[in-house]
Amino acid sequence: MPDDMRDGTRSATGEHAGRTGHGVHAGDGVHTGHGGPGGDGNGSGHDGPAHDAGETAANGPAAFWDGLYGERGRMWSGEPNRALVETVERLVPGRALDLGCGEGADSVWLALQGWTVTAVDVSAVAIARAAAHAAERAVPEGRITWLHADLSSWLPAGQAELVSACFLHSPIDFPRAAVLKAAAGAVASGGHLLVVSHAEPPPWAAGHDHHEHRFPIPEDDLADLALDAAWSVLVNEVREREATGPDGQQATLRDVVTLVRRH
Repeated sequence: MPDDMRDGTRSATGEHAGRTGHGVHAGDGVHTGHGGPGGDGNGSGHDGPAHDAGETAANGPAAFWDGLYGERGRMWSGEPNRALVETVERLVPGRALDLGCGEGADSVWLALQGWTVTAVDVSAVAIARAAAHAAERAVPEGRITWLHADLSSWLPAGQAELVSACFLHSPIDFPRAAVLKAAAGAVASGGHLLVVSHAEPPPWAAGHDHHEHRFPIPEDDLADLALDAAWSVLVNEVREREATGPDGQQATLRDVVTLVRRH
């Protein structure tokens, strides 16, 4: 079921509501870190079941997201995020950085379009699933590098023509603004940065407590990026999309989509 939010948000480590900021890729070099799910093509963020805050602090974000992914089999649909597809269809393939790749749907799709991808996620469980998904889709060897790393401390080693930071929401502490600024710093001249966020929780997450979670408006993501005159803002808006919930329920979801280009 493409573009579904399942039960909530990505981890700041990776895929969708998983997709909150961590990432892992299918290559050599697997690092550890926390980013949060941002990912799997459904664009939702996971609110996930309740977890003890003390336990989270003691074990760290990697343990938190590994536990979340480990509670079930594949969490996301395996389809790429719609905003990513709509953005990339107009671009010439080059290097891509997928922050909070989760189970890897966006990274796999990009690789199959000809991009060379570095995918980062804080959850080793998510990265293993992402690598398996890449193998299932016969992604050419070397096209994706999976990195197990915490986006709150990890910094890109180089630059890319496309940096994707989708659904970097997290129910635990995550320096989202700092991660977005680092993402902007990883964009090569002439390249693009895509930021996608949930504008509101999905209706099937009504039982969860969202009062402390920040759902940004378009201006918020631009403020977090703190861009200078070297950038052009191409898209900064709320988009609606149809989605399917965990029990088959249909709904219209609202996402904040921001696309900027470095001169």
